[in-house]
Amino acid sequence: MAAKPRTSQKLLAEMREQWRLLSLYERFEQVVAVALSLIIAVVIAIALVQLTLGVLPHVLSGTVSPLDHEVFQNLFGMVMTLLIALEFKHSIIRVALRRESIVQVKTVILISLIALSRKFVILDTKATDAATIAALSGATLVLGVVYWLLRERDDRVAGLDRGELGSE
Repeated sequence: MAAKPRTSQKLLAEMREQWRLLSLYERFEQVVAVALSLIIAVVIAIALVQLTLGVLPHVLSGTVSPLDHEVFQNLFGMVMTLLIALEFKHSIIRVALRRESIVQVKTVILISLIALSRKFVILDTKATDAATIAALSGATLVLGVVYWLLRERDDRVAGLDRGELGSE
């Protein structure tokens, strides 16, 4: 059975309760995390409005073709930028809600992978040299391997916490 999502009132009450137990620096971290979260939320909202206002008139009038390579690159570049911002905000919210004490390395690597994926989508292959593409590919491969290793470690630790022993 899935856990019920906490309401904002319960979250606020829980944060107030935890506030008393926090050190001065932990309170500072909390304030910074909430402020960053609000700032990023405003940026995401503005970017979404600009994306909608920029694309919707063209779609409704039929002047934009999603099959056009440049249109595809621009549209999905903007969408992926919003996804990156949302993932970044999500990681900050986890810190603000005290689910994690710091931003996790795995989350930063995931955001980096999404940013590299965005770069590949918007990349103009005609104007980009092979060395740049190779460097981006290498960075993607390395980040993917590091993410996989971190996930494997976390899965192993979670298995040990549950008392599972691997059969070898």
